[in-house]
Parts: sequence; C-alpha cells; structure tokens
Amino acid sequence: MEYIIIFIVAVFVNNVVLSQFLGICPFLGVSKKVETSIGMGAAVTFVLAISTAVTYLLQKFVLDPFGLGYMQTISFILVIAALVQMVEIILKKVSPALYQALGIFLPLITTNCCVLGVAILVIQKEYNLLQSVVYAISTAIGFALALVIFAGIREQLAMTNVPKSLQGAPIALITAGLLAMAFMGFSGIGA
Repeated sequence: MEYIIIFIVAVFVNNVVLSQFLGICPFLGVSKKVETSIGMGAAVTFVLAISTAVTYLLQKFVLDPFGLGYMQTISFILVIAALVQMVEIILKKVSPALYQALGIFLPLITTNCCVLGVAILVIQKEYNLLQSVVYAISTAIGFALALVIFAGIREQLAMTNVPKSLQGAPIALITAGLLAMAFMGFSGIGA
C-alpha cells in the first residue's frame, strides 16, 4: 500500500513539473508535438530510475560514511552526466534503433533539473532504495504524463485562431498554468 501511495502522490499530487516546477525547460521546449513528448518521457523515465538508484547508493555508501555530505550536489551532477553518457554509448552499440529513437533526448536529460531534483528529494525524504526507485519511476511517469497532455493541448492550439498577442510563449504559459490548476484537484488524495 505504501508504494501505491508513493506512486499516486508522485504522479498526480506532487507532479514534478506542475507542482514542484522541476523540469520546466524540457516541459516548455519539447512539448510542441505529442510524438517528441512521448520520446522525452520515455528517456527521462529510463535515466531517472537508473540515476536515482546510483545516486542513492553513492549517498549511503560513500558520502554519508565518509562525512562528505557537502559534496552531494556536485557528485550527483557528475554521476548523472556520466550515466547519461554511458547509457548513450551502450544504446549506440547494443540497440542502434532505440538509440536513434531517443536521439537528441538523451543529451537533453543531462541538463534536466528534474533528474537532479529527484535524486536529492529521495535522500531528503529518507526513502530506502526500493522506495527511491518507485518514487523516481513514478515521478518520471508524472513528468511524461504532464508533458504529453501539454503537447496535445499545444497541438490543438496550433490549429485554433489564437489572438496575435497571445501566440507562442504567452498561450503556452497560460495553458501550463491551467494544467497545473487542474492537477491541484488531486491534492487531497495523498493526504
């Protein structure tokens, strides 16, 4: 039951983009087409699960025992960047089709603050390894869900007659705000 609550809260109640405002750059930049949003969501899910597990182990078995907690942020950034590069190299060798499908999304994930934010949040929430991985996957699913919904709305907006003063970024930000308000309706679920 505990893992179900973690899942529901991470996906709907505390959505990483719409509630915690992490990962806004890819949310606004990659969300013009549903197809690219799905690719980005899948890539974030994959990297977030791996990086959270590795950074959790780094924190518990290296940083905490040796009193290096102050090195958390820089070491997490380095680990995430290295993991993304390793995943990219491995995918290029093992599955060129998947590598081509993910394409530009893997390097973009290195700069996605959502990945670093989740790695730090699982430490702050004092989750164990399994809870951390469940939280990371749930957060990535919530990120992908918000991204795909936002992309679908933006595709529909592209076919409508939006006033000239609201075209582009203004209507995107208004839409994001309305989507965040819609997700606020789930706020009583996890309490």
